[in-house]
Amino acid sequence: MPVPQTVAPDRLAALSRGFNADGWINGERSAPPSRELLLQLRKAGMSHVRLPVPAERVMLRFAAKAERDETLRALDTALKQLTALGYSVSVDLHPGERFNRLHKDDPDAALREMKEAWSALAGIIRAYPTNRVFAELLNEPDVEAGRWQEEVESLAAFVRQLLPATTLVVGPVNWQRADSLPQFRPLPDPNVVYAIHFYDPMVFTHQGHWDAQDPLHDIIDLPYPISASDPAVRMLRQDLQARGAAKALGMLDTAIAIARDKPSVDQWLEPAVAWQQKFARPLIVNEFGVLKAGAPRDSRLRWLASVTAYARAHCWGWTHWELAQGFGLVDSSTGKPDPGVMRALLGASKPGKR
Repeated sequence: MPVPQTVAPDRLAALSRGFNADGWINGERSAPPSRELLLQLRKAGMSHVRLPVPAERVMLRFAAKAERDETLRALDTALKQLTALGYSVSVDLHPGERFNRLHKDDPDAALREMKEAWSALAGIIRAYPTNRVFAELLNEPDVEAGRWQEEVESLAAFVRQLLPATTLVVGPVNWQRADSLPQFRPLPDPNVVYAIHFYDPMVFTHQGHWDAQDPLHDIIDLPYPISASDPAVRMLRQDLQARGAAKALGMLDTAIAIARDKPSVDQWLEPAVAWQQKFARPLIVNEFGVLKAGAPRDSRLRWLASVTAYARAHCWGWTHWELAQGFGLVDSSTGKPDPGVMRALLGASKPGKR
């Protein structure tokens, strides 16, 4: 598939292989990665860092001015370090529960807060090369699709005035799923990359969930691909039945049924391919990953490899979620990139190649 040319080719190449640095900017709880780790990943072929900035820390409705100023200084420091190491960076406005509640209850106020936040963020971003630092307008907008379409067009036009040459990154509602794209129209602005998130099948990628109240917490060692005839799947079903984990068992059985029609990532991502063929706009899968707590390692690596291979085949960038936490690509025992995960992600790709 040819690469859509609405965004400069060097910028799309910069977005081709990356990871999310979640938790880097978070006030007293910030956990910046070491320079050594960033260098190791850069040398391995990673070109892009998606840098989540907690929205509530840069919105004066939720944060004191001192807190916002500290957050903006931390962003500037991170951008200096990352660009010096040769990375491109997406600055991701990443909301939490307080903003999402406002977004649903008072959309007009939420739009004002987003514009005010981007006024502050643009003051930092405009100091950096426009082909290296990009602006992601809002992570996983949690509102109705028609409302978000109106808001994002207004927000993008506003940010474009602040950052005339910066590539913008936007995505659809409903967790930015691929099957949400058909209801999302491209923006009039051509200098935009469209971002989707991918975690399907959820029963596999989120097994061993961190919340003990979530039924997925009860699912462990589910292999990928999912098949009713797999002995490991049969054993898991028996275990869930024996433990009376009815909700988890129901989720597993639903996943088994869906897998008959969607046995691989290809079928899950087809709506994004169709959308791109229709509109000829560039795409990136800027969140995808498997929670390490419960997934069999070989299945996790197989799933990751299939996602990045599919992205490469369709000239999409990708950005793994995340670096060093529950989904992370860092081996917690060594503090270094997990060699198996890196092989799965990068495949046969080499630095400088799509």
